[in-house]
Amino acid sequence: MARPREHIVANLEALYREAHGRAQATADQAEMARLDFGFRRDQLYLEVLLDVRDSLAAAPASPEVQKGDKSVLEQINHLRDLTRLPFGR
Repeated sequence: MARPREHIVANLEALYREAHGRAQATADQAEMARLDFGFRRDQLYLEVLLDVRDSLAAAPASPEVQKGDKSVLEQINHLRDLTRLPFGR
């Protein structure tokens, strides 16, 4: 059984709040800035992964693939292509 989205996001936030509190106690501005950026980045990644999880869980359980429908592997490859960074192209 998958954990609820709110529970996962709350755990991520608790980890960052704890680390941010330690950096704030030592007045380490660079560490606080790094943690702020890391939290926003990780939260975005997590939201995307949870969206993928939710969309795969909502997929029909029927093993029959209709003409024109993509398999799960094709859908994952399509998502991977969408998320590739344009650097180096």
